[in-house]
Amino acid sequence: MTNRELFLNYVGQTSETPLCLEIIKATGCKLFDAEGKEYIDLIGGISVCNVGHRHPKVIDAIKKQLDSYLHIMVYGELVQSPQVQYAKTLIKHLPASLNSVFFTASGSEATEGAMKLAKRFQNRTQIISFKNSYHGSTQGALSVMGSEYWQQAFRPLLPDILQMNYNSFQDLENITERTACVIAETIQAEAGVLVPQNDWLKAVRKKCDETGTLLVLDEIQCGFGRNGTLWAFEQFDVVPDILLLGKALGGGMPLGAFVANRTIMNSFTHDPILGHINTFGGHPVCCAAGLAAFEVLLQENLIAVVKEKESLFISLLNHPKIKVVRSCGLMMAVEFDSFETNKKVIDALIGQGVFTDWFLFASNCLRIVPPLPINEQEINTACAKIIDVLNVI
Repeated sequence: MTNRELFLNYVGQTSETPLCLEIIKATGCKLFDAEGKEYIDLIGGISVCNVGHRHPKVIDAIKKQLDSYLHIMVYGELVQSPQVQYAKTLIKHLPASLNSVFFTASGSEATEGAMKLAKRFQNRTQIISFKNSYHGSTQGALSVMGSEYWQQAFRPLLPDILQMNYNSFQDLENITERTACVIAETIQAEAGVLVPQNDWLKAVRKKCDETGTLLVLDEIQCGFGRNGTLWAFEQFDVVPDILLLGKALGGGMPLGAFVANRTIMNSFTHDPILGHINTFGGHPVCCAAGLAAFEVLLQENLIAVVKEKESLFISLLNHPKIKVVRSCGLMMAVEFDSFETNKKVIDALIGQGVFTDWFLFASNCLRIVPPLPINEQEINTACAKIIDVLNVI
């Protein structure tokens, strides 16, 4: 049997029509398949590979940690240098109130941990989230997902979840003294890159302060420089009570985290003890890789040129079949008239050596979230191929 046949027969599937590209190598902003074909990667593992695939410093950090130890004990019991050093570095670059990091193995687990933490610390039960939001696929995270299409097959989910409309000032009246937390993507990604408008996020923060509600901001997909600042919330003059991290956090390795004030985080230490535990959270190799990637992000000044690259993409993506390009840094949604058009574009682009996909809640939009080091030539080539495809479909 071929690898493709083995994949279809033995690996759990998520759709009836997977792409089935057999990628055997990835480096920088390029992917290479089993037949030697090269692809410009406009997805970056969906915002995972912010410093590019297999950055040499990330690889070196992984190899170095392999020589010391792999897994040795569940998260939180032993002092493990990669966890400690990464947590210290993250906190150094966060607002003073966010001074305690709880590492998980994924973004979904970060969401789960934050929901538990908010309910435990607040002694409240209601959680508010937003329509067309995505925070993961585990049952708790699914409970705050903003789409009945993905929820309906798995009910009953968590009770006491209220969904509001993103960017709606009127809906903020639903935040009350019984709300444990409001959880929102700083920038709604899977909705097709929706950005907070007219100081709406400030109004959310203000309403949370008035009602004693915790504000949880999900930067699992939009963090780590993708939007032109290290953290997206910096652009809106708002600081969350709990910050969710994942995807790019591990530099290509599986890693998530939620970050809060130590006073809040310490709720997990008593009544009950071990209020939240995680076997593989903060795996030493993942933390070593993530720390190396974070340092590359800062040292190579990758964030400083994000807006310039965003502008180049926008200037080149000009075609009658493109309705609009929504963007915030190198997180972009190219909107067409329908999913059918978008799917034709995606399939044709794969044939032309450009790898991209669509958004869960905006299936008529083409996703562009490339590794941040993508260069001008790669952007020009990718955009030229997008325009060429649009000219013939």
